[in-house]
Amino acid sequence: MHMLINVAAFKIGWLSSVVGGAQQLPWLGPSVVLMAIMLHLFFSKRPSTELTLIVICGLMGAIFDSVLVAAGWVTYPSGLVSELLAPYWIVAMWMLFATTLNVSMKWLRTQPLLAAAIGLVAGPLSYLGGHKLGGMEFLNQTVALTALALGWAMIMPILMFMARRFDGVNNEA
Repeated sequence: MHMLINVAAFKIGWLSSVVGGAQQLPWLGPSVVLMAIMLHLFFSKRPSTELTLIVICGLMGAIFDSVLVAAGWVTYPSGLVSELLAPYWIVAMWMLFATTLNVSMKWLRTQPLLAAAIGLVAGPLSYLGGHKLGGMEFLNQTVALTALALGWAMIMPILMFMARRFDGVNNEA
């Protein structure tokens, strides 16, 4: 049951974030994400450990997406606190993504090459989906998609390692 709730919460949070960003309601996604994180922590055996993973993932995402913005490869219609930083709703999405690492994506934690391959493909596809919904714009699509593919290919194995290290969901200590 936890797996189904995890997947549903992620999908609802992702869609709320992107649509909220696109419709000048940048607070919508983070509000839904906060509820999803609270639900995730409720189901966690060690909430403080899981929260550490969520914060780490949020920081990594803030840095990665801010590089894309600062480089002039992508832009967002709302939620920017600075023209050089990623919008806060994107950072919330990274934190939401962290809630999947020890639940619905647990199977990937011990497969770094597969994690890299999935990041290489799925990372840019997620941003393309956000672009189609109006949540972001590619200012230089080829360069941005290349950076996203390479970045996610490196980030996914790191996140999987961090998920093993900061697993507050499963019985392993």
